[in-house]
Amino acid sequence: MVGSLLHESAVRKFTTTQDEVPGACSVDFQRTIPRSLVHRAAVSEVFVTDLNIVSEGRFEVGAQWPRRHGFFGPRTRSTHDPLLYLETLRQAAILITHRAYGVPLSHSFISDSKTYALDADGLATEGSPVEVVLQGIAHDVTYRGKHLGGMRLEFGCFRDGVLIGTATEAGRIVSPAVYRRLRGDHFAATPFQARLLPTVDPQRVGRERREDVLLADTEVPGTWSLQSDPEHPVLFDHSVDHMPGMVLLEGARQAALLALGDPHALPVRAEFAFSAYLEFDAPCLVVAEELEPEPDGARVVRVVLEQNGRTAATGTLAMRLS
Repeated sequence: MVGSLLHESAVRKFTTTQDEVPGACSVDFQRTIPRSLVHRAAVSEVFVTDLNIVSEGRFEVGAQWPRRHGFFGPRTRSTHDPLLYLETLRQAAILITHRAYGVPLSHSFISDSKTYALDADGLATEGSPVEVVLQGIAHDVTYRGKHLGGMRLEFGCFRDGVLIGTATEAGRIVSPAVYRRLRGDHFAATPFQARLLPTVDPQRVGRERREDVLLADTEVPGTWSLQSDPEHPVLFDHSVDHMPGMVLLEGARQAALLALGDPHALPVRAEFAFSAYLEFDAPCLVVAEELEPEPDGARVVRVVLEQNGRTAATGTLAMRLS
């Protein structure tokens, strides 16, 4: 599990100022980048505004967090949603692969793992949108022929020049032909194949709208059934043939909230690993177990997502109680 503070090595790595980085320049926050470069259909769901390629394997990405968002919080009146940070990281990583490494828009991305750690004070809401700068460093870059095959990105997130978060994103990129082979019979799957069950009460997971709730109760304590509304404008912003990663992450967060009995607990640190696609045509169970708390008092919950008798994803979340 990530430590009780931001990773010390990451803090050292990302405390270099822009003036100390050769060739660095400020990022622009005037407009969002083209939606296709972050795999979004709605312009309103694009948070990334600019990319600077500082040097080989080093990047700066500008992003703006809205005062309010229909799904990504704020979860409380004073704090932005940590999953807004995760979605920003996802968009930044995809943008870097397209713009800096020339990955064609037709290629697919497979996420293997991700981690993040946040200073909760850095998520404070204000009376205006929040501008952040992500400094990224690429590691373990591989190629398949002339195209990027995969890499691991380390990020530091700065707000007003102060480091408020770190993260890693590791994954692979595959061509359309390879992706078709990987998906097999599920290549043309749609979210409308899923069987929907009545979800838990929205207030139990800090939500106001039932369509934002992703879990249904089961007869087994600590176990819920993952649900998803195929009409959801954010989670299903564009066509997909498997359960989107943000559905898994939000489902894990909601399971942690239920396990702790605190609908407004804040997931300030987390680690996730993904080992299989989650399909629409079979039930998915979300199992949550509280572990020993961390030294700083954060309550730790381990979450496992299971489908067809095998583990598809695991996560560990450190939650700051409300």
